[in-house]
Amino acid sequence: MNFLAHILLSGENEGVMMGNYVGDFIKGRLTDEKTASWNPDYVLGLKLHRFIDSFTDKHPDVLDAKDVAAVTQGKLAGIVMDIYFDYFLAKNFEHYHSEPLHLYAHRIYSVIEKNEHLIPETMVPMVRSMIRQDWLTTYATLGGIDTTFHRLSRRAGFLAPISGAVSDLRANEEFYYTKFLSFFPELRRQAGQFIVENAA
Repeated sequence: MNFLAHILLSGENEGVMMGNYVGDFIKGRLTDEKTASWNPDYVLGLKLHRFIDSFTDKHPDVLDAKDVAAVTQGKLAGIVMDIYFDYFLAKNFEHYHSEPLHLYAHRIYSVIEKNEHLIPETMVPMVRSMIRQDWLTTYATLGGIDTTFHRLSRRAGFLAPISGAVSDLRANEEFYYTKFLSFFPELRRQAGQFIVENAA
């Protein structure tokens, strides 16, 4: 899953939210020794991020969707699917949260700015771009997703083919949305259960 889903699945605890948000930028095992001085909610968020990624990568509906995306996106199908699913979440956000997306997004940006000390240094430039360009809201349209893919394609040479991924989304949107509707409620239940079972 991509940024919007990870944040939404964190609930309203800011520490959990921040850990889940930065999860891709914290490497290595989260041992008790390593995290002894860290905020427990932040550590829970980091663990939740890894749980979400693992659950998503193994889910049959996600695997089916990746197989279709791989026809045009090859090994980038997993990255593409994360962004497709954030598109469906953003486009239909009223089904998943009581706040409109634009209000939710700007509240989240305030949380992120307030907790910038929890963001790894290598992630800070991207975070500032995300807030300045309002990425979470732009996920809700095909045009915004197209911009996301073009932005991502410039990060590294191997990502260049992803610039055209919105064409696959247009061609197979109904199929991918069906898979999202089957998968995401289950992920949400599992993430909520993980938080309850692992809270300090």
